[in-house]
Amino acid sequence: MSKIVFITGANKGLGFEAARRLAQLGHTVLVGARDADRGRKAAAEIGGRFVAVDVTDDASVAAAAADVAAHEGHVDVLINNAGIAGPHAPAVELTGDDATLVLDTNVVGIVRMTAAFLPLLRDGADPAVVNVTSGLGSQALTHDPARIESQVVAPLYTASKAAVTMLTTQYAKAFPDIRFNAVDPGYTATDLNANSGPQTVTEGTDAIVALATEDKDAGTGRYVDRFGPLPW
Repeated sequence: MSKIVFITGANKGLGFEAARRLAQLGHTVLVGARDADRGRKAAAEIGGRFVAVDVTDDASVAAAAADVAAHEGHVDVLINNAGIAGPHAPAVELTGDDATLVLDTNVVGIVRMTAAFLPLLRDGADPAVVNVTSGLGSQALTHDPARIESQVVAPLYTASKAAVTMLTTQYAKAFPDIRFNAVDPGYTATDLNANSGPQTVTEGTDAIVALATEDKDAGTGRYVDRFGPLPW
């Protein structure tokens, strides 16, 4: 069954690849992006529709929801992909403003999107929300010396992704009529890490695409990567 899918941060990286793959599978893809030129170009490339959205701006998010309500009428899947790494600075140099920027984008942005898109999701037949988190937000993985996550020191980004995973499980409890799941793409080569990750963007979007297209009885409140459930 074809679904209407809205993806934030869909003009590049994981967001674009997820959009491309879902469009290729026959779904209607709404390419959410801050940059209008890049967003329109990405949408044209995959056969989707561009919708302007800045997840750090209440008015922009509300306008995006109104745009979708006027055109598609509902959303079946919301993929909260937009996120930033934050400053690449030693922990001793991090400031409150740095923290506010990262958390506002990576965490509060999901709250804004969820609040604005709830009515659109509830008008869908099988609503689901996919929140892109990271293994860097997992206490288990960041303490496992066998995992690459244990070698990274990035207080703000890791804290934001831990919050995304908890936010997801809480929303899953709060809204039993909508599936909420968190996905760790894995260490993927994107602009976020200067293309240093060993995974391709296709591998990095395997779990995103799977969650976006799964059956309604697949479950909610889960934290997974492309290999299956993850410890947290």
